[in-house]
Amino acid sequence: MPLTLYNTLSRKKEVFEPLHPDRVRMYVCGPTVYSHSHLGHAKSYVAFDVIVRHLRFLGYNVLYVQNITDVGHLTDDADQGEDKLAKQSRIDRVHPMQLADTFTRSYYDDMDALNVLRPDIAPRASGHITEQIALVETLLARGLAYEVNGSVYFDVPHYAGYGKLTHRTIDDMATGTRIEVKSEKRHPADFALWKRADPGHIMRWPSPWGEGFPGWHVECSAMSMKYLGESYDIHGGGLENQFPHHECEIAQSEGATGKPFVKYWLHNNMVTVNGQKMGKSLGNSITLKEAFDRWTPAVVRFFVLQSHYRSTLDFSSEALEGAAKGLEKLVNTIRNVQSAAGAGTTGTPSGIDLEKHHQAFVEAMNDDFNSPLAIASLFDLSREVNQALARGTPLAQAELKSIEVFYMKHAGDALGLAIGTSGDHASAHSIEPELLSLFITLRAELRKEKLWGLSDRIRDGLLALGIVLEDKKEGTTWKRAPQG
Repeated sequence: MPLTLYNTLSRKKEVFEPLHPDRVRMYVCGPTVYSHSHLGHAKSYVAFDVIVRHLRFLGYNVLYVQNITDVGHLTDDADQGEDKLAKQSRIDRVHPMQLADTFTRSYYDDMDALNVLRPDIAPRASGHITEQIALVETLLARGLAYEVNGSVYFDVPHYAGYGKLTHRTIDDMATGTRIEVKSEKRHPADFALWKRADPGHIMRWPSPWGEGFPGWHVECSAMSMKYLGESYDIHGGGLENQFPHHECEIAQSEGATGKPFVKYWLHNNMVTVNGQKMGKSLGNSITLKEAFDRWTPAVVRFFVLQSHYRSTLDFSSEALEGAAKGLEKLVNTIRNVQSAAGAGTTGTPSGIDLEKHHQAFVEAMNDDFNSPLAIASLFDLSREVNQALARGTPLAQAELKSIEVFYMKHAGDALGLAIGTSGDHASAHSIEPELLSLFITLRAELRKEKLWGLSDRIRDGLLALGIVLEDKKEGTTWKRAPQG
């Protein structure tokens, strides 16, 4: 089946047809770097990482841009409150850019641990002030914005397309909006493109309207169009970004260019904790570094991929423990395949149809990037592989190698799962399977000679190193001991 994806803009699944054959241009809203990343970031960026990986798996040339927000994101996600960086820098008593650099490094450390591919371009908002000012000037020239006391606002009632993403009217959006006592806006739905800097505001830049800083919404339009063009294929972000952020992006981008901004809008759902929305204000937010203290990043990634990107992901210790066991089962199958291949025994074909499993995997991912179903297809293969290994008849070396390559390509490259032998992102060419196969062979010979003491020393020594040997009717296999 062809690749289909759910387009928030049309609210239905559509067959994916990029603007240019074989090329995909994709932008995803990156983090606002004022604190450490949490599980919600894992949900979002693992999801979009898999989307990028699958597009490349299908043969597309993907240019992936993900920004860093280090200025302009106000605390109420709209036009009121303080800049999030400025507020946190005052609390920590450090310069906002020091804070931004610290948490940008922290973010990439966490994403690297999760095996999330780095974006091809990672622009920072503070490094693209010129482009944002130019966009604001274009909107002013087109009569879609107005300046008041050094601030510039988008004139929503004068743009007919506002609301096309969320399918809400201007009146709907204005309902419940808190209007400032001394509001400079002409209409409650108007949003800031440029904000005047108060005397004590550290992050400030010169502009035609005086010193100030850009609004949060304008940065993504300016940076994405700079690197991907005025119209591009995919824009992604969290479900909570649909309004106002993405709605405003569309208005200001299409208002400035007169062209369609983005063809496909993809939104990932949120993380809940025992059924309740996760958030700092609720006291149930869990940073990735805290999660990594209890579970490996590989387990956290596997946990995220067990839910569809458009579904909520409910966090609990039990769910993570379940994910750890599931990943271990998958990895153990791969290790046993590697061990069998390392033994070098000439065998016979098992009859496993790898093409059938490939088609099942691709069909799952082509159905709006259904990673849970794709993982299920890998377990289907593992069941057949384990049954074949358990028969006691050695498998053909060529087939064992093909099975190993299949896992490396589908589980490793496409899903980014930790399928190396060391439990993290070890190389597929690790010699660990061969070493363990040698130990298992030596132990079998010792047991045949009834040298039980030496046999037990090998078993106990490996256990002390975290390797469990399992003696079965069909032979001895190994797995890594559960953590914690």
